[in-house]
Formats: sequence, structure tokens, C-alpha cells
Amino acid sequence: MVKVLVSGANGRMGREVVQAVSRDPECEIVATVDIKSSWEDVGEILGLGKSVRVESDLAAAIASHSPQVMIDFTHPKSVVGNIMTALRHGVIPVVGTTGITAEDMEMIRKYCEDNDATCFICPNFSIGAVLMMQFAKEAARYLPHCEIIEMHHDQKLDAPSGTALLTAQLVAGQRKAFHQGHPDEEEKIAGARGADFEGMRIHSVRLPGYVAHQEVIFGGVGQILTIRHDSISRESFMPGVVMACKKIVGRRGLIIGLDQLLGE
Repeated sequence: MVKVLVSGANGRMGREVVQAVSRDPECEIVATVDIKSSWEDVGEILGLGKSVRVESDLAAAIASHSPQVMIDFTHPKSVVGNIMTALRHGVIPVVGTTGITAEDMEMIRKYCEDNDATCFICPNFSIGAVLMMQFAKEAARYLPHCEIIEMHHDQKLDAPSGTALLTAQLVAGQRKAFHQGHPDEEEKIAGARGADFEGMRIHSVRLPGYVAHQEVIFGGVGQILTIRHDSISRESFMPGVVMACKKIVGRRGLIIGLDQLLGE
């Protein structure tokens, strides 16, 4: 049994995680944490058949319940602190919170290397989204002209999404950087052409009704290739979250992306 603590348990993703992990016979939720905790019993609310009180102090919860893994779906401003708290207590962070800076990512990587620790950070836990990114990486070898459109609910705080950034990095690894479009094009409104990433463009849409969606559009002579993935509910992320909890135990270092665990 993998002993799991869920950080951000009162959030929309957190509630889904608590339910999904509770259903897996190889995992056990030993604690839940949320900054907005009122010590409510999330186990009773979600009908888990056991009492799971939501605590507010992450370090104290770790010390009291001794989890092996901390799943974090919280906030870009708090996630790095949560990661470091877990690592310092010998707990493996499994992180779905996006918005971590490159500098913080490098700091986490170095801590893991220096302390023989493990951290797993995943921009998107949907297996379909991982496949979408891999297909885009392959397509970029033959169709280097590319734009990315990512669409999320209007409560998402970071833009572009972590998935869009990782997709852009994968595409960039298959082509040389170059400016797409006409060299003399002019934006009538600043930002109309989206964010510039090594010459390709990333566009972020934030509207109620969306969950998580992305199109990667490739253009060639006389043809267009569109690779699209849609998460129509937060359940789509749960198989990947549960899989990561089980497969990350025993690994070492900073591991980024669900593709690193698929096929094992």
C-alpha cells in the first residue's frame, strides 16, 4: 500500500484526487491538507466510508501521518513551499500544480540530486494529453510551422498552461527557431498574434465551460494537420495521478512528465 497525503484537498481537483486514490486497492489516503481547512471530514462528504479530516498544517500532517507520497494540486504561489516541505520530510511530491518557474525547477532538481530525493512534476496527468504531445513532437520533424491554442476554464491562474509550454519545448527540440508568418506583419492590437516561443505562437483562451483543451496546428504546403486533446471532466486526470503515486516510489531525482512513467 502506498500511503498518500493529498494537498489542496478542498479544491476541485483535490476532491477528485481524494476519491480516485481512495478507490485504488494499492493506495491509502492517510491525510488531507488544505489552507482553507475547517477540520471538516472530507471522507464523510465524499462517502469514502472512513473519516478523513482536512488539516491546515502540511508539516504537522506529514509528521503525524507519515505518508510516502504527497499529491499537490494547490496554487502557483504555494506549490514550491509545499514541495520543499515534503522533500525535507522524506516524502515524494507528485505535483499537478503548474506555474513553477524555471529557477524553482532547477532548485528542486539540485535538492533532489544532493539529497538522493525524488520529486515528480507533471504539467498534465491525462494520458491522452501525453500522447497528444508525443504526436506533436513527431509531426514537428516534418511540419515545422506550428501554433498552439490552449483553452482552459476561467479560474486558471497561469497562462500559457504548463501543457502548452511543454508541448512548445518538445516541438522546439525538433526544429530550428525561426519567425513564423510574414516578416513585416503588424499587430493592430498588442498580443493579437499570441506569445512568441522560439518563433512559434501560443494562444491562451480562458472561458467558463472549458476544463482543459489544446490544439497543436501544423501548416505545410497545401495542407494543415491539427492534433487536439480535450479533457471534458477532471476525471480524465485521475488514472495518471494514481499511476504516478504507485510508479514513482523507488525512483530518484526530479522527474517531469507522465511520459517518463508510461510503458514501465
